[in-house]
Amino acid sequence: MNYELNIRKATKDDATLIAKVVAMAIGEESAVLYGGDNYMNVFEEIALLEDSQYSYRNAFVAEINGNAVGAVVAYDGAELYPLRKATLEIIYKHTAKELQIVDETDASEFYLDSLAVLPEYRGRGIGARLIHAVKERAFNEYNKDLGLLVDFENPDAERLYKSVGFERVNVKDFLGHKMWHLVYFNFQL
Repeated sequence: MNYELNIRKATKDDATLIAKVVAMAIGEESAVLYGGDNYMNVFEEIALLEDSQYSYRNAFVAEINGNAVGAVVAYDGAELYPLRKATLEIIYKHTAKELQIVDETDASEFYLDSLAVLPEYRGRGIGARLIHAVKERAFNEYNKDLGLLVDFENPDAERLYKSVGFERVNVKDFLGHKMWHLVYFNFQL
């Protein structure tokens, strides 16, 4: 099957896809916990913001023959608090929940927050291409290492990340799960 894969910066028109990717990345149970029963609309509203963790401005989209099939959301760890503030304000507006979340990243790294490819398009190298786009941004625009967390119970995702150059550096507890903290080191530092 021939297809043309394109990776591009996201636009506001991609908010629905970004919401879906975030929900897929964190899992439906967590999505409901943080966004309520209407979590897709909540995450879409967050994606439309200019200054949230899941903003379209922090995302790249993968397209096959012009159809959006996956996305990645990543941002400068130094911006975690203002980005999280905007995210939590929208969640509170919809759920009246004041969430307390431990830091998943810090100012020393560019953070790959969420990555997902629609199930029918997996296994084609799309995730790796999205990671490459984020790595280029982290290294060239921010001159930082690229970090992420991956659940112990998601070895397939860890395998993908390690296959493109990430290394385990430590363990973190996040959202009630043990996570590997993986880093793709920028040796230009």
